[in-house]
Amino acid sequence: MNRKEERGVIEIGSGKQIEISTGKVAGLANGSCLVRMGDTVILVAVCSGKPREGTDFLPLQVDYREKYSAAGKFPGGYIKREGRPNDREILICRLTDRPLRPLFPEGFFEEIQIQALLLSTDGENDPDVLCPLGASAALALSDLPFQGPLGALRVGLIDGKFVANPTITEMTRSSINLV
Repeated sequence: MNRKEERGVIEIGSGKQIEISTGKVAGLANGSCLVRMGDTVILVAVCSGKPREGTDFLPLQVDYREKYSAAGKFPGGYIKREGRPNDREILICRLTDRPLRPLFPEGFFEEIQIQALLLSTDGENDPDVLCPLGASAALALSDLPFQGPLGALRVGLIDGKFVANPTITEMTRSSINLV
């Protein structure tokens, strides 16, 4: 499938920006995008399938993974492969799932999978808020009846001023951590 490459940049203050681009990867998905903040990049793809017979709920599955290779590391020693999702990855899946689920029409029972993969991290920009933002953008790009989009942002309070998407270093001085 030949999709047109698009790119949008969102200014969030303090010289920070989030870039959302589409059309380069995951062309067979219903919708996909790359979300970048600094050198932290996450790929989000959305796929859907026909509903199973007798389904009376929305089978939405969100899977977020952080691979060691995103930070330029490779597992060694006894553990040669990455296993099940850790607690942080599970919480990010829930952070993505909970606001998206009510934005589908009642009676919509198609199976939906949202796959998010951290491609690279700079160690300063936390990718957890990029996942729901990317999932919302990918759903908005798809042909699914998504009644969104939604936004996701972390807010910190540093030296009496609110800061949008503070870095990990800035968060050590923040008195609040609100997503």
